[in-house]
Amino acid sequence: MSNIKKLTEDEIVGKMSALSETKWERKDGKWLEKKYRFSSFPDALRFVNRIGEEAERAVHHPFISIDYKLVTLRLTTWHAGGLTALDFAAAAAYDSIYDSFQTMQ
Repeated sequence: MSNIKKLTEDEIVGKMSALSETKWERKDGKWLEKKYRFSSFPDALRFVNRIGEEAERAVHHPFISIDYKLVTLRLTTWHAGGLTALDFAAAAAYDSIYDSFQTMQ
C-alpha cells in the first residue's frame, strides 16, 4: 500500500464534487466524514458489520462511531498523509451498502 499517493487539492475538489449529493463532508482538509441515520440501534449495528466486511476486503478501514441510531464514518489514508483514491472508493462503497441496506427494510 505504500505506493498509494495523496491526492492533490485539484483532484480532491474534483472527487468531492462527485460526492456532493451524497453528503460526504471534508473535515480539517484530510478527512471525509458522513453520518448515516437508522430506524433502530440493531439496524445501525448491522450496517456497521457490513462496513467492517467491506473494509476488510479493501484493506482500508474507516473510523466508526455509533451513537444509538446514528453512525458516523470518517476516512483518511494515514500512510499517505491525507486523502487518497482509497478514501473516495470507500465512500462510494459505503454509500452503496447503505443504499442496499435501506431497500431491504
